[in-house]
Amino acid sequence: MKRFLCLLTLPVLLGAAAPATTPMPAPANVHASHGWVRYLLPNLPAAGYMTLTNTGDITTRLVGASSPACGTLMLHESLNNGGTAMMTMVKSLTIPAHGQVSLAEGGYHLMCTRPKMAPGSKISLILSFSDGDDLLLLLPVYGPAGPGKE
Repeated sequence: MKRFLCLLTLPVLLGAAAPATTPMPAPANVHASHGWVRYLLPNLPAAGYMTLTNTGDITTRLVGASSPACGTLMLHESLNNGGTAMMTMVKSLTIPAHGQVSLAEGGYHLMCTRPKMAPGSKISLILSFSDGDDLLLLLPVYGPAGPGKE
């Protein structure tokens, strides 16, 4: 019996004697502010805008988004290429440690296809980040003129 107890305690003692490992840094801490959605018509995509602030010590990336109010929700960037306005899909958006990125008119934005919403309502959406964290948001929906301009 004593020998059995010694065998059970051996792994515990060996674990206590193991060298300390370097702790993993805390995941990035991303917050959203000034978020809203522009709704045009049921057959036109809606767009989502906000400022993402990373208060963490690790750079992270926005890698996905979803919402029950959208058929699909994708990250896009509006560009002006030699006088031609165009939009391109973006796979991810880097948010530096202790920095911020704006999703704004004429730049990065979320594109909501087949929108199921109306001005004056609020929609929920989830932003997914490269560190595995998700951020749940509830954003107000405005018409074509945007917030405070109607």
